Amino acid sequence: MRWASLLLLLVLVAGCADSRTVAIDEVPVAMEAVTTTQDASTGTFSVDCGRNESRHLNADNMVIAPGQPFGAHHTHEYVGNKSTHAGSTDESLAAAATTCAKGDPSTYYWPVLRLTDRTGHDEHERGGGVHGNTGEVLPPSSVEITFTGSPVSEVVSMPRFLRMIVGDPAALNTGRGRARWSCTGFEDRHTDRYPECAPGSKVLRTFDFPSCWDGRNTDSPSHRAHVEFPASNGVCKAGTFPVPKLRVRVTYDVPAGRPFAIDSFPEQLRDPRTDHGMFVNVMPDALMQRITTCLNTGRTCA
Repeated sequence: MRWASLLLLLVLVAGCADSRTVAIDEVPVAMEAVTTTQDASTGTFSVDCGRNESRHLNADNMVIAPGQPFGAHHTHEYVGNKSTHAGSTDESLAAAATTCAKGDPSTYYWPVLRLTDRTGHDEHERGGGVHGNTGEVLPPSSVEITFTGSPVSEVVSMPRFLRMIVGDPAALNTGRGRARWSCTGFEDRHTDRYPECAPGSKVLRTFDFPSCWDGRNTDSPSHRAHVEFPASNGVCKAGTFPVPKLRVRVTYDVPAGRPFAIDSFPEQLRDPRTDHGMFVNVMPDALMQRITTCLNTGRTCA
């Protein structure tokens, strides 16, 4: 019965492929103007964490399913903390090595991207293939991590061990997706569908994390209630505080004409709207303060 269900899933995914893709030149240019006030924190701080050259992959999720190996039911890709797995704790993360410069042992992760017309051995089968996520995993060609400020005020430092998620792995049901797909050279266009990129252009995933913190908690039962997105004018609601806004951009060299998809929960059918990213801030307080000062003084730091 399980295999019959998986076969049906794959048929459904194949059957809806056309509605889940869009040529990037058919995506309208986004209009996202936010007025910057004189109190804005206009700096930018970049962190180089590599592009997972060591291929740190697993089907765990230490935030959503702590202590449960293969609890994500799909495979995640990591940069930053080299030790992240289902059993990770604040203490183990703080003691681990990192791929990031500047001594940032934070963990940044998201579902892998696969070529869906090529199967093969999956060393993470219990979290990938057995749940319908088959295909060759594509390594990122680049990963960019930047922190920016608020368009209307200064920011305060994130607390150490703050957990954040952007997007929703169950978006097919909840409608809470924040997937942002695009192509390099077309960054002013973004979509919640898989993009068909022009020759020489790379597939681009952008994860913009929430940046309004409740001032008390590093996590919450929903893993969302303690951090929120600002209003469209950039203002955090009363009772929350603006923190550095994290953006992670990941690019891929997808061979021309080859179908691709992210890993997902089985019932989410690898829908592009389920794209999501996770972050656990493990930065020493001194490094986070450097970031906050850089943003608030309007500098460009790397």
